[in-house]
Amino acid sequence: MKRLVILGGGFAGAKIAKALENYYGTVFIDDKDYFEFTPGILKTIVNPSHAKKIQILHTSYLKKAKVIRARVKEITKKEVTLSENNQKIKFDYLIIASGSSYNSPFKEQNIINVSRALQLKKNYNKLCLAKNIVIIGGGIVGVELASEIVEKYKNKNITIIQKSDKLMERNNQKTAMYAKKFFEKKKVKIIYNEIFKKYINKNVLTNKKTKIKADLIFLCTGITSNSSFMKKSMSNFLNERNQITVNKYLQIENNQETINNIFAAGDITDINEEKLAQNAEKQASVIIKNMISLENNKPLAKYNSKPRIMVISLGRFNGILQYKSFVLTGLIPAFLKTFVEFKTMVRYKS
Repeated sequence: MKRLVILGGGFAGAKIAKALENYYGTVFIDDKDYFEFTPGILKTIVNPSHAKKIQILHTSYLKKAKVIRARVKEITKKEVTLSENNQKIKFDYLIIASGSSYNSPFKEQNIINVSRALQLKKNYNKLCLAKNIVIIGGGIVGVELASEIVEKYKNKNITIIQKSDKLMERNNQKTAMYAKKFFEKKKVKIIYNEIFKKYINKNVLTNKKTKIKADLIFLCTGITSNSSFMKKSMSNFLNERNQITVNKYLQIENNQETINNIFAAGDITDINEEKLAQNAEKQASVIIKNMISLENNKPLAKYNSKPRIMVISLGRFNGILQYKSFVLTGLIPAFLKTFVEFKTMVRYKS
């Protein structure tokens, strides 16, 4: 039986492993031992028990794959090397779905990277005690985080710092304006066109002439691709943003060559689209088809990038649904996001 190695246990990696573990000798490598519904992690900052609803051990839904909890040090065209013990794992096929993470320029204790439910859960008590809260980044993550906090706590001073002149700058104007009005009603302060590059002691953010006191700071910007293991032997398959370059079949390639037995999916790719869970799953479906097609000498399927429905939550009972220029707001998008979370977790828990 041929060996398939999968790097990363997010939406793409988990779906591929679940679909193909019966067809290959599958080795599944992730730096955590569970799948996590990442769009739901922000709820855990105000409700730590919610983490149980959005996490499931990889070994619970994978029955045949060998699950290894480890970080990857290096990959070549033939093998993967693990960081902890320099163990080398050869492969016939490799799928890279290692995702992205927040790269904080700050090292201070009261700055929280919004990346995993566990990180937020650990800081629940800090949030309860904090009076002045600053959220750096007014994109979707920053907006959803501020909404969760302002819905739960009525007596906290919340400030969002956004580098551009509107919230969620890549979304349409209707979406941005609805979020802006929502925060105005909740008395959340928004500072536009500002980038804070310095963090001074005693919880004071400074930039130019502006100073903001903060008891707690959430970093919701600075996402980088998890591709450091490519830089030694496979750097020629990375673009300037350290994303893996792929062809229309999601095989990795550069100007000189295409590697037919190595695929990439999710945030890690250079595909110019929103890095959404549903896009990662669509790419996973294409890779699953192409893995089977390669074995049977059949034509490969192409990945078609296109706008997809985006649902942004503003707490439990409000939200925004956006598809191209269409925007729906209110209770229905909020319930839809909850339903998608429930449906996804059922798929892995059943």
